[in-house]
Amino acid sequence: MSEIKVASRYAKSLIDLAIENNALQDAYNDMVLFEKVVDETPELEAILNNPIVPLDKKTGILNGIFADKVGKLTTTFFKTVVNKGRSAILFATAKQFVQQYNQIKGIVTADVTSATALSAAAKEEVVAIVKKELGANEVIVNEKVDQKLIGGFILKVGDKQFDASIASGLNKLKKEFAQ
Repeated sequence: MSEIKVASRYAKSLIDLAIENNALQDAYNDMVLFEKVVDETPELEAILNNPIVPLDKKTGILNGIFADKVGKLTTTFFKTVVNKGRSAILFATAKQFVQQYNQIKGIVTADVTSATALSAAAKEEVVAIVKKELGANEVIVNEKVDQKLIGGFILKVGDKQFDASIASGLNKLKKEFAQ
């Protein structure tokens, strides 16, 4: 079974357990923190992925880092996953948890790449359009500036992409003239 499938199932189990214990928001905050710490500390990911490191050492390291920062539910979850020999999927599970949480709460992430930084009005317009088109409750906008676009923007939401950049338009014209 692929790592993403397994991580997705573990994430779903944690979400169900968190809902049952009225701790969904706390579990979400814990998973975001875990994801951030692992992103910033590649050594931690290497330890979790290393089959030679004993399970009790992995549990001890996770407890040492997160014991006072995450809830009891998350601590127990970490311990259970590590004891099952699945510590290598903890990071992927955290990512899947955040994705599933966002889906439950109607939160959508929109990646906007533009030639210049977006103004507040343009950002609000993007949020309004995405909310309207997808029926989202909340939109998180990730901005990226790429001067190669010359002007305009590229909007990505999930697996959909809308390209309104000048560079793209010029490339289309170039192809048409070549034919």
